[in-house]
Amino acid sequence: MEGRSAKINQFLVEVFDQILRREEAVLTAQYPRLSLREIHLIDGVCRAADRGEDNRATAIAASQGVTAGTLTTAVNLLERKGYVVRQRDEHDRRVVRILPTPLAREAEAAHREFHRAMVERVLSELTAAEADVLVETLGKLARFFAPEGGKTETEGNEV
Repeated sequence: MEGRSAKINQFLVEVFDQILRREEAVLTAQYPRLSLREIHLIDGVCRAADRGEDNRATAIAASQGVTAGTLTTAVNLLERKGYVVRQRDEHDRRVVRILPTPLAREAEAAHREFHRAMVERVLSELTAAEADVLVETLGKLARFFAPEGGKTETEGNEV
């Protein structure tokens, strides 16, 4: 790798790592009983519930990119900690839904606030034109990393 490619590679590796480290430091200080992975799982459970999406274990595992076994272990732990509950579907008793508790909602709100503040700080350093270019460029980056045929959550969102 040389020149521009090396700089892009360094940026992607370093910045994503720095964001995750900062996120982990901030959120696990507020919620020391939770790992960053658990916070992201709680976020996925809350998002599924809020959007009326499939909140069965298999769907949440797929959205989080983990196996069903890994998700089961994580949900068992989050259930013991009081962040999620399992609930049988009232129409099909074979189906088990994973739902957030009020404690999960608090952690998810803190997670959302971390991201809001991070974006606000980034935007405070940019002109409106630079922000527009950043949004367009990040949209292309998100499409590149999206699963085959998958849509990104940012598609169609305006700044």
